Amino acid sequence: MSSEDASDVPPRKKRSRRVRPYALTGGRTRTSHQLLVETLVSVPQYDPALSDALMPESRTLYERARSQASIAELSAALNQPLGVVRVLISDLASEGALFIHPTAHAYQHDMHVLERILDGLKRLPV
Repeated sequence: MSSEDASDVPPRKKRSRRVRPYALTGGRTRTSHQLLVETLVSVPQYDPALSDALMPESRTLYERARSQASIAELSAALNQPLGVVRVLISDLASEGALFIHPTAHAYQHDMHVLERILDGLKRLPV
């Protein structure tokens, strides 16, 4: 290709980084599970065949969740926005591949738990 031919070729446009996260979630932003930044997830029973069948991003989440990790940690490890990680985690949890550990938010209206906490606080030496 001569230098004249190269000048006739229009410059390539840069691809937007926003397209990839949108494609990963299929445009979805809502999850079927409540996933806070501090929510912990883990793999209850590791399945290598499942890991091999997952998309690369979901596979990374699945592998990293073999040792308990938070949504924030997984988002940082994957270098993806929290919203994307939440959707992918929710999908894995719906398939039974991940266990979502309950957060304090899950117990906020459970009077039995609140009473146990209050009893425990009263027993603490001052």
